[in-house]
Amino acid sequence: MAGNSQRRGATRKPGSKKGATIGTGGKNRRSLEGKGPTPKAEDRPYHVAAKRKAAQERLEAAQQRRKPVAGSGGGTRSTPKAARARRDAGGPEIVSGRNSVLEALRAGVPSEGLWTAHRMEGDERTREILKIASDRGLPILEVTKPELDRITDGIVHQGVAMQVPAYRYVDVDRILARAERAGEPPLVVALDGVTDPRNLGAVLRSAGAFGAHGVVVPERRAAGVTAAAWKVSAGAAARVPVARVTNLVRTLEELRRAGCFVVGLDAGGTTEIGDLHVATDPVVLVVGSEGKGLGRLVRETCDVVAGIPIGSAVESLNAGVAAGISLYEVARLRKQRTASS
Repeated sequence: MAGNSQRRGATRKPGSKKGATIGTGGKNRRSLEGKGPTPKAEDRPYHVAAKRKAAQERLEAAQQRRKPVAGSGGGTRSTPKAARARRDAGGPEIVSGRNSVLEALRAGVPSEGLWTAHRMEGDERTREILKIASDRGLPILEVTKPELDRITDGIVHQGVAMQVPAYRYVDVDRILARAERAGEPPLVVALDGVTDPRNLGAVLRSAGAFGAHGVVVPERRAAGVTAAAWKVSAGAAARVPVARVTNLVRTLEELRRAGCFVVGLDAGGTTEIGDLHVATDPVVLVVGSEGKGLGRLVRETCDVVAGIPIGSAVESLNAGVAAGISLYEVARLRKQRTASS
């Protein structure tokens, strides 16, 4: 402006003008470009869907060590023969049911993952299950009920199932040492040819309830600790050690040399189990198979053969019930002895 040339900033000093910029380096073009489509929820690490996918992948990776019962995408249902092959190979097992899963978690049984049904009706058990699993950092995968039915192979699961490693059997010496640490005379249950895992589960449950120090099962022609046994035991399989032996007769003879009285259970026993005079001493209760009862060699190894009095209308009791009644009677007799001394 004329006449105002002395105003500060009215005249430009040499070299103060920035001048034209030579090229933009593509900056303006990049600013106009979009960032592409929004990634799927399962591809965003912070999203719950991505965490669920990661948990599924961990479970599936663990299942590769055994042929999976079913994948989340719908695999083929396993056959009983395939399930037996996995158990014989020492593969993982599926524990289902709220009581069984909760007891296993409380006992600190190692686990490779947990499945819960979508929109499962919660109660105190499920809340504790989720809390323990979360505290232990176990992968928890929410699936639909049909998927959970396939994973558990049709077993009643109550909306929750857990994969556990193959059961770890112990030596018979560990069972005797457990009784010694407790300062109690050993109380052991031996099963002679019991092939139904549900009966084994019932025996484990009774053994845990009445203070038995362990259970002995043969390797051949007998049930092992499988998912079905876990289910019926309501978690007692986590608290009661089980020894798997090659020869039951030889093991019974070793227990006799260790100071135990071997008591066989049979309907034709000469002594009623409620009057067993050796109940307060170290005892091994031998329970026979569901159909044949005690084998000949096993019966000959027994010091005493005891029976349970039953009504004439009933032929016999199954192995699980017989073991439960006998363990109760032994526990009752021991309690009476302690109270009187």
